[in-house]
Amino acid sequence: MTDYPSLFRSEEMSLVQLFIPTEVAHDTISELAELGNVQFKDLNPDVNPFQRAYVGEIRRIDEMARRVRFFASQVEKESVPVRPLHESAPLLLVGPRTDQTRDELDTKLAEHEKRLIQMNESYQTLSTRTRELQEARHVLRETAVFFDRAEGREAEIRNSYDDGTQPLLAGDAESQVPHEGLAGSVDLEFVAGTIDRARIPTFERVLWRVLRGNLYMNHTDIDQVFVDPVTGVETRKNVFIIFAHGQALLAKIRKVAESMGGTLYPIDSNADKRSDALREVTSRLEDIGNVLYNTSGTRKAELIKIAEGLAGWQDAVAKEKLIYETLNLFNYDARRKTLIAEGWVPTRDIAMIMLALRQATETAGTSVPPILQEIRTAKQPPTFHRTNKFTEGFQTIIDSYGIATYQEVNPGLFAVVTFPFLFAVMFGDLGHGFLVTLTAVGMIFFERQIEQVDIGEMIGTFFYGRYIILLMGMFSMFTGLIYNDIFSKSMHIWHSGWDWPRGNGTLTAIANGHTYPFGLDPAWHGAENALVFTNSYKMKLSIILGVIHMTFAICLQVPNHLHFKRTLNIWAEFIPQLIFLESIFGYLVICIIMKWCTDWSAEGAGKPPSLLNMLIYMFLSPGTIEDQLFAGQGPLQVVLLLVALVCVPWMLITKPYILWKEHQKTVSMGYRNISTGDGDAPRGLTAHDEGEEEEGNGNLIVEDAEDDGHGGHGGHFEMGEVVIHQVIHTIEFCLGCISNTASYLRLWALSLAHAQLSEVLYTMTLETSFVSGGVGAILFMMFMFAMWFSLTIFILCVMEGLSAFLHALRLHWVEANSKHYEAGGYMFTPVSFAKLQEKEQ
Repeated sequence: MTDYPSLFRSEEMSLVQLFIPTEVAHDTISELAELGNVQFKDLNPDVNPFQRAYVGEIRRIDEMARRVRFFASQVEKESVPVRPLHESAPLLLVGPRTDQTRDELDTKLAEHEKRLIQMNESYQTLSTRTRELQEARHVLRETAVFFDRAEGREAEIRNSYDDGTQPLLAGDAESQVPHEGLAGSVDLEFVAGTIDRARIPTFERVLWRVLRGNLYMNHTDIDQVFVDPVTGVETRKNVFIIFAHGQALLAKIRKVAESMGGTLYPIDSNADKRSDALREVTSRLEDIGNVLYNTSGTRKAELIKIAEGLAGWQDAVAKEKLIYETLNLFNYDARRKTLIAEGWVPTRDIAMIMLALRQATETAGTSVPPILQEIRTAKQPPTFHRTNKFTEGFQTIIDSYGIATYQEVNPGLFAVVTFPFLFAVMFGDLGHGFLVTLTAVGMIFFERQIEQVDIGEMIGTFFYGRYIILLMGMFSMFTGLIYNDIFSKSMHIWHSGWDWPRGNGTLTAIANGHTYPFGLDPAWHGAENALVFTNSYKMKLSIILGVIHMTFAICLQVPNHLHFKRTLNIWAEFIPQLIFLESIFGYLVICIIMKWCTDWSAEGAGKPPSLLNMLIYMFLSPGTIEDQLFAGQGPLQVVLLLVALVCVPWMLITKPYILWKEHQKTVSMGYRNISTGDGDAPRGLTAHDEGEEEEGNGNLIVEDAEDDGHGGHGGHFEMGEVVIHQVIHTIEFCLGCISNTASYLRLWALSLAHAQLSEVLYTMTLETSFVSGGVGAILFMMFMFAMWFSLTIFILCVMEGLSAFLHALRLHWVEANSKHYEAGGYMFTPVSFAKLQEKEQ
């Protein structure tokens, strides 16, 4: 009878061996990857990745992947919508036409790439030419404006030959030199072009120093923004015109301008020729603009066509690469022309895998099926827990601490309840819990729509843990009812057990005989000693919950020891650990409950004892009791202390001694450790089995217990190592019981901080808005409500929630898991197309 899948232990795993004919190998891996429950072993660990059988196919697929990435970058750059994968035409890369379909896809991708590269080059060339013509047009226009403004102002012209005391770099109109008026007296020539606006000051200073002031320069801003066709970077430029005397100076100007990224344009000094050049540039701009528009349209149409099949190509290429990378893990038997594979599978899924192998044979159109046989082994299998949307988040919390040893009790099952409950103890508030629950319900209700969009890494993390948030919110509502807290206010659901007398000053509440049936009595809210009472209540409650949690964690050792047949550990470790914890802190919990149940206001009840002092004097002065809680408490404490002290050597000595005695007994009988020395060579069938294998009747093969990195049990006995391990384990447990119990006080501290912060926020915001008045008072109340609600969401729900989450995480990882969780396993990582798609997303 097959057991139903459970989170209590990891799935039972089997090591299987597959004999796959080469003609059906591709389709077999495709079917198994669709199924997603086979983890293959690398049978060629010493072979270089570049020397494996299918390296040629992988290189070809890598080239296809490069083309697909190029298409994706171009489509994203142009903001072309990509058709989703579920709406794209399926691309079948299985069956007899697999190679032909792959070749067709490769050819199609190469053709698209060739056309797109040609269009990109044409578009970039035309864009660059357009940019140059636009700059030339601006240069022609601005130089014409400069010469026109300089007409008739020759009297204001100053050159370096007449007066060397005036600054030559002047940007105002009065210092501009008209070239035509100057031509008759001094032979000045000029250089015109464009340069980046940010480099103008540097350009001026460099020219001034290089030419020693023998120049005249003018520049004007260009309003148009130029966009680089390749990088898409926007640049702003200026037109400059520089006058100088002599070819040597002009050559220096050109070199400086080109070195600083400037572009020079040949401008004639004749006005008519400049007008003709301007008309010619404008005409060429119109022609290139038409060609550029047509090229852009053609390129956009090509990208739209690519975008329709891009998702399907990405999926197909990723799957093909995964298939051939998996095939490279196998051994090739040249004589039988088969691939030999080994891998771990869940035992309950072997029938499904056999069905998938049969399906792959039918798909490939061959009559030779792959053969699967199970191998007995002593090696440690991988750990695999079947999870669903609800349990996946909780299991991830435990896996983040460490992967469970194979078939070890899984604390992730119990974390479904304990994690949100401990969170709620620190976060208890009915109102805040309702907001958290409402958020989680919204994410769950709209989860299909949310999965279709990119919500970012941060929001995606909250969405992944939506079921954890749901339970945290629901448990917080429950603890909020226990604390009688809703947005820092109390609820009067039932009749209070206290009545307040009338009067002024300090009043003392009078018990009326009623008992508040559920949660904290609302009469405590607003009382002067409310903080003292809730402090004591929550502190003791945190100790009780902590001891219960640690006791439960220790008890989880028992099913592990029974399952792995380690009965020695039960009475040499579990029993003394449990007695040690309960004799000290279990006794403290009982005293807390007894103190709660005692009516200290009754006659003859005496003075309530201080439990902290009681616990301290239990060690410092055994048997001495200041305020006795019950009769015989002193002698009982002495007995419990002696029992706790006895448990220390019990844990320290018993197990190493028993193991040493068993080892000595084994040696005296003549047994010794053996090893096969066969290494970790790939396993195949013997010659005797070949005939049966040809007919598909595979025998079970008993495998040696060689360690493959996740080795089996057993090994050389070393008494020193056992003693050292036991000493460390005993000291860690004894000291950990004290520190871990104190660590649970964080439940009290965070609960107190959350309640006080909520009360302060309400008092300083919403409560101040309750004033009488007109419209102004109403608007003020609305503003303060918005402020209170916003701060409640971001501070009390988000920040305080994250803080409580981290503390609950620590209590599970350190305080609970350290008592029983070995975490010595490794993750089951099957070949899976589904996980491949998740990784891509």
